[in-house]
Amino acid sequence: MIETKNNFALIMAGGIGSRFWPSSRSSFPKQFLDLTGEGRTLLQQTFERLEGIIPVDQIYILTNDRYKSLVKEQLPEIVTAQIICEPSMRNTAPCLLFASLKIHSKNPNACTVVLPSDHFISDLSLFKEDVLNALSHVSKHNELLTFGISPTTPHTGYGYLEVEDKGKAFSSITAFTEKPSKENAITFIENGNYFWNSGIFVWSVETLLDAFNTFQPDMFSLFQAGVSTFDTEEEQLFLAAEYQKAENISIDYAILEKAQNISMIKASFSWNDLGTWTSLYSQLTKGEKENVAVNAKIIAEESTGNMVYTSKEKLIVIKGLEDFVIVDQEDVLLICPKGDDQSIKQLRNKANDSGDDSLV
Repeated sequence: MIETKNNFALIMAGGIGSRFWPSSRSSFPKQFLDLTGEGRTLLQQTFERLEGIIPVDQIYILTNDRYKSLVKEQLPEIVTAQIICEPSMRNTAPCLLFASLKIHSKNPNACTVVLPSDHFISDLSLFKEDVLNALSHVSKHNELLTFGISPTTPHTGYGYLEVEDKGKAFSSITAFTEKPSKENAITFIENGNYFWNSGIFVWSVETLLDAFNTFQPDMFSLFQAGVSTFDTEEEQLFLAAEYQKAENISIDYAILEKAQNISMIKASFSWNDLGTWTSLYSQLTKGEKENVAVNAKIIAEESTGNMVYTSKEKLIVIKGLEDFVIVDQEDVLLICPKGDDQSIKQLRNKANDSGDDSLV
């Protein structure tokens, strides 16, 4: 039987997902959508992925105040105390510190896996085996672990990890490179000792809190002062008054680029961060002429390689289109070349200029 009493999880579910506009909106971001057509949202799939390795009552959701009701609706298995809401968006470091202090107050021996809520992961048995190995490792070693993904293309949208020994399951990281140029990404892959940074982390709370105390002492002191309010009526008052004082900074810049005890565990499972419509297309089963349709029926004449998504079942008829993203919502229709969907964030900003907040 797997011993799980010290295993905790933090699921990050506060982002907006602007590159999945117009389906993903500020009021209803992508983690709460069924983007894969499986009948479960990305958040629900992430939560279910932890079954058997993290007790349900030791899974916490980190999100924004405005999404609290969505989390409760989609994850009825958890209680309100397991939803940690930022009163303002301050990036990943403050919320991870606050949540880790809460977990530490309950279990000083806790080890935590940190998961974005919007990733696509197959090979669930391999995922669970890897996570259990990582949790066991950090319970015995004073290390901050990140999962590394073997790169398949010179992708410039990911961070890259250089490791000492690519053959080991666990290896020290010698360098971080965030979103390199295409030329550098090609060189990294040729070198063979670089991995994509998945954004999935594992550490003991003691190790992480020591790192915050060392590298972010002001933020650590700010939240340490609120420990006595945890799980009381005063907690939300403390957050409302103090959270905005924390620096707006990611865990990568706040801790991982400074600490010396950073290591990588090589992932055995298949992974995609689902950052764009094109990345979603790459993971879904292709239909006739390599077209993909989610929540839609399509008639495709002389059309290949298209990604079609609708808000509800609808017949979409296309002709003469190759490698396009077509997203049909009730109030917005997006048609964009598939290779150019990184620009969707800018298109969303233009829609925002219309003054109709509901569109974004």
